[in-house]
Amino acid sequence: MANEDKKDFNAMLKRDNGMPKIQVVTDPKTIEKYGGEKMYFAPPTDYDKIMKTIPFGRVVTVGKIREYFAAHNDADFTDPITAGIFVSIAAWASYQRREDETPFWRTLKAHGELNPKYPGGVAAQKEKLEAEGHTIIQRGRKNIRYYVKDYEAAQVVL
Repeated sequence: MANEDKKDFNAMLKRDNGMPKIQVVTDPKTIEKYGGEKMYFAPPTDYDKIMKTIPFGRVVTVGKIREYFAAHNDADFTDPITAGIFVSIAAWASYQRREDETPFWRTLKAHGELNPKYPGGVAAQKEKLEAEGHTIIQRGRKNIRYYVKDYEAAQVVL
């Protein structure tokens, strides 16, 4: 996202966008990739609620949140694009609030990767996760990425 300092993420978080909803997809490649045709769209507030439940020292991936929403809403899968956007909105909304913090730094990308789109980028997320006892490892030589070591052992079951 760009111009984060000029956006009201709390308004975006609470915007009525016609969700939750299920959309039936007909594209064969999408059906094959995600294992079904019923795609669930969760509202951004639902991502924020789930992210708030992740306790100190534990983590969750966006993929696990998506699996949870699909399983609990009679869907085959949850839209991956809106999931990434809504997790970022929840993070920035929390950052803009003075109270009612969402521990967004505990929500990781696939394979335990840190999210450079969060407030403060990877450096801030790394600092917060290390303060909770996690070890952060670096991978890559040119396209450097950061991951929580052994994130699976610290991942909550939703």
